[in-house]
Amino acid sequence: MSRTRLIGKGLWLGLVALALAGLAFAWVLTGSSTIAKETSFTIPAGASVSSVADKLEAEGLISSAAGFVLQARIFGSDAPIQAGEFLLTPGMSQGEILAAFQSGDVIRRFVTIPEGMPSILVWERLMAEPLLTGDVPVPPEGSILPDTYAFERGQSRASLVQQMQSAMDNALAEEWAKRSPRIAVDTMRDALILAAIVEKETGKPEERRMVAGLYSNRVRTGMKLQADPTIIYPVTKGKPLGRRIRQSEIAAVNGYNTYTRVGLPEGPITNPGRDSIAAVMNPENTGALFMVADGTGGHWFASTLEEHNANVAKWYAIRRERGEM
Repeated sequence: MSRTRLIGKGLWLGLVALALAGLAFAWVLTGSSTIAKETSFTIPAGASVSSVADKLEAEGLISSAAGFVLQARIFGSDAPIQAGEFLLTPGMSQGEILAAFQSGDVIRRFVTIPEGMPSILVWERLMAEPLLTGDVPVPPEGSILPDTYAFERGQSRASLVQQMQSAMDNALAEEWAKRSPRIAVDTMRDALILAAIVEKETGKPEERRMVAGLYSNRVRTGMKLQADPTIIYPVTKGKPLGRRIRQSEIAAVNGYNTYTRVGLPEGPITNPGRDSIAAVMNPENTGALFMVADGTGGHWFASTLEEHNANVAKWYAIRRERGEM
């Protein structure tokens, strides 16, 4: 090998060694993360890399804000950092922290609205969630689709309610598009009102279509629905009654009591789940007009008053055995 080639090779190796040394020096200069345990870290909207680095250092999560910025400039991508709450874990490098901030992989929290939860209780649940912000009025009854919803720290309650209401609008439209010829109502609004009654009248999912079929028959024939939950709603606005229904409440004349009015209530009495909505859109093909509790959380169904009276007698016998009568 000629002397010139040896010199050239030596220079190349020297440059490589110098570059590696420079990188190592830069890596040391940039500092390191010092995360001792899982920690949530919040980036406000509009924050810069520099301000985020200062916040990380102030909270003891990195050793050097200036080093974090330098490393971001040398090794990071050009993607902007995102606002939100992030989970930082022990062992994360500064590069991984930066990548998490740039990806927008924020912490998601969840709030669950059970099927049949009335709007006043939905409102109370949202107002009790300390990580949500802002005030919001009680949503209109029946406008919230029961489900589990993700939210971020600092999200407004109003935006979450809007998400829940959009979900209900979409669910109604989707189920309406699949409605059966046996449906007993002419509008999505009436389907929602009837679904709310079905939701409150049975705790057994397998009964929903049967209950929907029964009330659909009553709507078609002009019979009073005589649904107990419609007596309670104007008294409590959806909260539990906590006692037996009074005779004066059964006889009350208002926009909801289906013992004193023919047809549907003037509005929903709760927020029905998607399954109850689907049941009303596709009710069971049944001749049932009556139902009474069977002691198991379900019901006996009957198509004649004679059959119904026999079922009522069985229910009263169960209650006497339980010491309830």
